Amino acid sequence: MDLFDQARETILEREAPLAARMRPRTLEEFIGQRHVLGPGRLLRRAIEADRLSSLIFHGPPGTGKTTLARIIANTTRAQFTALNAVLSGVADIREAVAQAKARLGELGHRTILFIDEVHRFNKAQQDALLPHVENGTVILIGATTENPYFEVNKPLISRSRIFQLKSLEEEDLEAILLAALADPERGYGRRKVKIAPDALSHLAGVANGDARAALNALELAVETTEADPDGSIAIGLTIAEESIQRKAVLYDKEGDAHFDAISAFIKSLRGSDADAALYWMARMVYAGEDPRFIFRRMIVFAAEDVGLADPNALRLVMSAAQAFDYVGLPEGRFHLAEACLYLATAPKSNTAFAFFDALSAVESERVEDVPDHLKDANRDAEGFGHGQGYLYPHSYRDHWVAQQYLPEGLRGRVFYEPTAMGFEGGLRERVQRNREAAWSALSERDAGAADLAAGLPFSGTGDGTGDGTGDGTGDGTGESTGEGTAPKGPPAQGAGKEWKARGRDTLAEWLGALRDRIFELAEVGRHHLVLDAHAASGLLAWEAARRATEGGVWAAVRSKGEADVLGQQAALLPALNGPEVIQAALAELNGAIPARAGETVLFDRVLCRDGLDTTAAVGSMEGIVAQIQSLARLTAPGGRLVLAERAPGLGGRMLASLDWSGVPPRAAKRAIEAEAQLYAASQDAGMHWKGNEAEAWCEAAGLKVLRGEVFRRPVTFEVPPGLIARWFDGESSQPGPLAAALGKDGVLGEDGVLVRAHLERTLSGRTIRRVTAVMIVVAEHR
Repeated sequence: MDLFDQARETILEREAPLAARMRPRTLEEFIGQRHVLGPGRLLRRAIEADRLSSLIFHGPPGTGKTTLARIIANTTRAQFTALNAVLSGVADIREAVAQAKARLGELGHRTILFIDEVHRFNKAQQDALLPHVENGTVILIGATTENPYFEVNKPLISRSRIFQLKSLEEEDLEAILLAALADPERGYGRRKVKIAPDALSHLAGVANGDARAALNALELAVETTEADPDGSIAIGLTIAEESIQRKAVLYDKEGDAHFDAISAFIKSLRGSDADAALYWMARMVYAGEDPRFIFRRMIVFAAEDVGLADPNALRLVMSAAQAFDYVGLPEGRFHLAEACLYLATAPKSNTAFAFFDALSAVESERVEDVPDHLKDANRDAEGFGHGQGYLYPHSYRDHWVAQQYLPEGLRGRVFYEPTAMGFEGGLRERVQRNREAAWSALSERDAGAADLAAGLPFSGTGDGTGDGTGDGTGDGTGESTGEGTAPKGPPAQGAGKEWKARGRDTLAEWLGALRDRIFELAEVGRHHLVLDAHAASGLLAWEAARRATEGGVWAAVRSKGEADVLGQQAALLPALNGPEVIQAALAELNGAIPARAGETVLFDRVLCRDGLDTTAAVGSMEGIVAQIQSLARLTAPGGRLVLAERAPGLGGRMLASLDWSGVPPRAAKRAIEAEAQLYAASQDAGMHWKGNEAEAWCEAAGLKVLRGEVFRRPVTFEVPPGLIARWFDGESSQPGPLAAALGKDGVLGEDGVLVRAHLERTLSGRTIRRVTAVMIVVAEHR
C-alpha cells in the first residue's frame, strides 16, 4: 500500500456510512447471535483459539455475517483474503489460491479466503474452490443470505461447518443504536444526540432484525435533523418514522424468503388462523409476489386441505382467481382476501390424500385382473362372461346395491375415511353404513357358499349366513348374496315389473333393517358397555360403536380371518371409538374376556345374532339354554341380552312356491315333497322352530323375557348358475340332496330328470324374491 492508497482508505473510513463505521472489530463489541457466539459456544472458542476450519455463515441481511468474517480477520494469524462472488470469477479464485499456495510454501502461513454472497457463484466456480478447500490450501469462510443446502454445492457443504445467524432481536438492535450514539470515534458520541424511548423502540421494531437498516435510519435521522440552539439533536417518534418509512421486507422470488413466506401462509390457512393468513399474504403481495402464484397455491389448498369438508371452497377460489384476471390490481386484492378468508375459516379435511394410499397399493402390490362383473360387456360378454353378475345400482332402492368393486385381493381395503367436518361429516355415516352393509352382505354371501359345499340343501349353518332356507336370506342354498343380476342399463319395454322388483329388498337392505330392529329393541345408550357375542362381519359391532361412544364395545369372532378383517377396520377409527376385537367361541367368552381385560367385565348390553349352535349335538333345549346361560353370566344385573336367530322353518319354501307349468304334476309333487322331507330331516334345530322357542330358552336360563317377535322381511337374490348342479350332483362322489330325495341309488329317474331340467331353466341365474324370518328375543338379567 502506497501513500495514495493509505489516504484513500482514511477518507473512505471517515466518510463511510454509520453502519460501516460501527462494524464491530472484536467479539466483545459484537452484539447478538448468542446462540453461536455466547460464552463457551463452539464458534467463539474456535475464533478465540484461532483454530478455524471452513465455515459458511447463513442468515438474513444485517445479521453480522460479514462482520464475523472481519472479526476473524482481525484476530487470526492467518492471511485473510476477501472476494465478493458478485464481482469475482474463476480467474480471481485461481489468483487467490496461487497466492495462498506460495504463502504456505514460502512462509508456512495459512490463508483464510472469505467469499461474500457465495451462493452467487455458479457450479463451475464453486467446483474450482473444492480441491483447494479439501487439501487445506485455503480455509473457506462463505457468507450467504440463501439456504446453503440448496444454493451451495454438496461437496463444499460436506467440508464446511454451517452456522445459521438469525434476525436480531429488538433489544439487540436497541443496544447497537445506543452504542452508535455513545461511540465518540465512529459514532455520534461527540454530538449531543438525544433519542426518545419510543423513537428508539420504533427504529428497532421496524428494522426487521437488520442492524444495517437500523443504523442507516439512525444516521438519516441525525444528519437531517437541525440542532437546537444549545447544539443538541432531539430524535422523536415522528422523525424516527420519517427516517425508516417502511421496513424492507426480505423477499426474493427465487430464494428462501419466497418459499418460507408461502409455507407460513399455507400453514396459517391449514391452522384456520385468518389473521396470520392475511398477514403472510399481505407480506407477499407487498413484496411484489405474483398474485397468480398465490391463487395457484390456494387452488391446491382448497382440494388438499379443505376438500369435501366444504366442496364450495374450490369453486369460490376458482371464481376469485377468474375475477382477479378480469380486474387486476389494486382492486383484485379484494378477491385475494375473500379467497384467503374463506379457506382460513372453512372446515378442513385432507381425505383427498386417500388417492395416494390407493396409488401406493397399485405401486407396491400385485396388480389383479378386473373382476369379471365389472368388465366391459360390450365386447366379450358372450365369449368370456364379461359383465355378467354386475348389479346396476340405479335399479335398486336409493340407487345403491352392495357388490364388490375392488379386486378380490383388496376386498375390505379402505382408502377413503370421511372426516366429521362440514359437508363431509354429513357423508360420513352414509359412507360407513354402506361400507358396513357391503362388507356384511359379501361376507355372508361367501359364508353361505361354504355352507352349501358342506352339503346342506337350502340353508346356512347358524354362523351368520342368513336363514338360508330359500326363504330370503340366502338363495335357499346358503348362497346369501341377496341381490339379483340387474340390467346394465334402462330396462327394455315390458321388463318394468322385473326392474321394479330388483329395486328393493336386497340382502344389504335386509341386513340393515334387521340391524336397526335389533338396536331398537336393545335400546343401546351412549354410556353402555356392549358385547357383540358373534360379530362375524361386524354388522352389529359397528353400529354399537356408533351408539355406545362413552361405554365401549367388545366384538367376539370365531376365526382369525374375521379377527383380522375387523381389526383392520377398527384401526381406521380413533383408538377410543373402535371395538375391542377378541377371537373366541361363545363357550370360551367367560374366560377369554377377563383374561384380555385383566378383570371381570360385565356388559350392559349383550347382542348375539346367529351365534347359538343349533345343530343336533348341542341343539337340544338343554344345550341351547346352557349357551344362553353363558351369555347371561357376561350380562350385568339389569342389563339386556338380545338374541336374533335365523328361523328357516318360519320362512317360505323355494320349490313349493315355484311355477311348475310344463312339468307333469307327478314330478312337481315329488319335488315339493322332497323339499319338505329335507327340512323335516334337517339336523339344524332352527328348521323346526315355531316362533316362541327363544322365549322359552331365556326363561329356562333364568332371564326375564321383555319381548319376543319374529322378524319377517322379503329379500331378493340371484340363484348362481352352478347351484342346481350342486343340488343334484353333490360332492366327493356323494349325490346332492335333491338327487338323494328324488332318485334311487344315485339314479334320478324320469321325474328327477324333469325336475332338474325345470329348475335349471327357471331358477339358474334368475332373480327370485322370498320372505325370510328371524326369531328375536329381548331378556333382562335379573
